[in-house]
Amino acid sequence: MPRVVVTGLGMLTPLGNDVESTWTALVEGRSGIDRITSFDTTAYEHAIGGELKGFDPEQHIDGKLLRRIDRANVLAITAAQQAVASASLDVAAEDPERVGVILGTGMGGAHLIVEQQQVLTEKGPRRVSPFMATQMLPDTATGLVAIALGARGPNFAITAACATGGAAIGEAAEIIARGDADVVVAGGFEAPLRPIYYAGFAAMKALAAHEDPTKAVRPFEANRSGFVVAEGAGVVILESLEHAQARGATIRGEWLAAGSANDAFDMAAPADDGAGIVSAMRRALARARLEPAAIDYVNAHGPGTPVGDRIESRAIRRFFGEHADTLMVSSTKSMHGHMMGAAGAVEAIIALLACERGIVPPTINYDQPDPECDLDFVPNVARTTPVRRAMSTSVGLGGHNSAIIFERWEPS
Repeated sequence: MPRVVVTGLGMLTPLGNDVESTWTALVEGRSGIDRITSFDTTAYEHAIGGELKGFDPEQHIDGKLLRRIDRANVLAITAAQQAVASASLDVAAEDPERVGVILGTGMGGAHLIVEQQQVLTEKGPRRVSPFMATQMLPDTATGLVAIALGARGPNFAITAACATGGAAIGEAAEIIARGDADVVVAGGFEAPLRPIYYAGFAAMKALAAHEDPTKAVRPFEANRSGFVVAEGAGVVILESLEHAQARGATIRGEWLAAGSANDAFDMAAPADDGAGIVSAMRRALARARLEPAAIDYVNAHGPGTPVGDRIESRAIRRFFGEHADTLMVSSTKSMHGHMMGAAGAVEAIIALLACERGIVPPTINYDQPDPECDLDFVPNVARTTPVRRAMSTSVGLGGHNSAIIFERWEPS
C-alpha cells in the first residue's frame, strides 16, 4: 500500500494570510480575535470574531471570476494556490486523471445565498444571479480548483460540520493509499461571518463573551464561556511517497492514518462519555498500527465551550490512559477561533508543523485550571520539544468526530 506524504501547505487564518505568518503568531501566543467589522453589529450583544486581516481577494482571483463567486470559495482557491506553489507542483506535467481535489466545508456558499435572497426579496426573481446555482454549492470550490489546475482525478466535497477539514484530508489520503491518485489537493474552508449565521450561533448561547476580544476564547480553562466564529482555509498537497520522490519534492511530513465516528446522540451536544471522539482516535491509531503512547502531541478540538471541553478532556484521558499524564495537548482555537469546516484542516497543518519544527503551540488565556480538565494544555507559552507524531482531533455538530495522525519526516 502506498505511503502518503505532505509536500505543500496553504493557509488563511485570522492570524495571517499564509502559513508562515500564522505559524509565527501561534508560536508567539498572539490572538487573532477582535471585534467584527464586516457587518453592522449594533444589535448583537457580543460581536467578536476571527476575521482575516489585510486580505485582498483581487490579488489572488481574476476579477471576472471574483464577481461571481462566494467568499468561502475565494478562501479555498487562495489556500489551494498557496499549497500548489509550496509544493512546487506543476500540474500540467502530471497525468491529469491522477490528480484529485477533495475539499470540505460546513456551510458552502453562505455569503452568496444570503446576498441573492436579498436580491430576490427586493428586486424579484429576474434579478437573481445566473451564477448562483453553480457557485453556492458545497462542491463549488472543488470544481473551481480542478478547472484552474486541469485536475481530472477524484473530485468531491466533504461535509461533516466542524470535523470537515480533518475528514477531507483523511479521505484524500485514503484515495492515494488505495492507488486511485498520485496527488490530491485536500483541505477545508469556511466564511461563516454573516449576520444570519452569527445570530444563529448566538441564539444557541454558544459564543464566548469578554470585554477584551483577545481573551475571549479560553479552552479548557475554568472561566471559559464559549467559542468565537472565525473564517479561514487550510489546504495540503498529498502525494504518494514514490511520486513525491520521483519528482524531487520536498517532503514536509508523512500522513499515517485518520479515523472518523459519530456520537449518534444529539445534533448540538456531544455524548457525555465522549464515545465518538474516543472511537475516532481508536480507529486512527489502529489504522496506523500504533499504541496510544506513540503520540507526542494532540492539537485538540478545544473550542472553549464549558461542556465540550470537559467531555473532550475526559475522552483524551480515557483513551490515552497513563500516557495522558505526559501527553501534550493544546487548543490553537484560543488564538485563531473556530473556523468551522476549515478548523480541522488548519489544525491538522498545525499538528504537522509541530512535528516538522519541534515546537508545540500553546493554549493561551489559560489562567485558572479546571479540575475537570486535567491534562497538560501547554499553557500560554509555546514549548520547544521534539515531536515525532501528532494527532489533530475535531468534533462537529451532528455528532461528527475526526482524528488524523502525522509523523515527522525522517529520510531513510
